[in-house]
Order: sequence, then C-alpha cells, then structure tokens
Amino acid sequence: MSDVAKHEDHSPATAKARILLYSDDRNVREKVRFAVGSTTHGRPIEWLETATHEAVITAADTQSFDLLILDGEAAKSGGMGICRQLKHELYVCPPILLLVGRPGDAWLATWSEADAAVAHPLDPFVVRESVDAFFATATQTS
Repeated sequence: MSDVAKHEDHSPATAKARILLYSDDRNVREKVRFAVGSTTHGRPIEWLETATHEAVITAADTQSFDLLILDGEAAKSGGMGICRQLKHELYVCPPILLLVGRPGDAWLATWSEADAAVAHPLDPFVVRESVDAFFATATQTS
C-alpha cells in the first residue's frame, strides 16, 4: 500500500473531532458552535448537542468523544456537577471544557475536575483558542 493511500485511510489529521456540547440554552450552544467553527487544526468537527443531564450521561456512556463542553450555568443540572460525575464514573473520561458564569468561578471548575474553563460572557476568540488547545497536541505529533 502506498504512503498516499495510508495517509488518506486513517490519518489523524482527517479524522473527525467529536465534540459533545451541553447547555439547556440553545443560544449558548449556538454561540459556542459559531465561535469554534467547523474545523479544528484541519479536522472537521462532528457536534452532538444535548440539553439535558440524562442526554449527556447517556451519550458519554455509549459514544466516544474527543472533548465535552459543558455549560456550568445550565438550569436544573449544571455542567459543574455533571463534569464531576463524569470524571468519577467514566473509566476513560474525555477532556472537559467548562463554561462558567464569571472569571471568579474558576475555582468551581477546579472542584469539578474540568480540564479547562471559559467564563461568560463568551468571547468567541477565547472559546476557539480553548477548544483548539485540546486538539493541538494530536495534530503536532502526527
């Protein structure tokens, strides 16, 4: 098999980046998707949007994701509690980016065991940079 065929078959650079996005607010989900765009480090992004605690847990249990983005300000079940639950219940938990209410809530992201946090109001450049950081090492090692 030629090198070209090998590169096209299963190259990490062309594999989709699977991201689960949780918020009970459709506007927040739309802002995040707009900020991140359709690719990260040359990889197309496949989004799964969820609006309930149960949907996040079911998806995380049954599917594979490269990143979870959880809204800590979601009503009923906030992303902070869900983050902590997933970190304790999943044997291999994907990295989690937590959307927190304000910069002063960064300590709550630490308690939640999130891998990174971005504060509301969401700055599109900060959101994009934060998501890209999770995929930068995978692209650089290939």
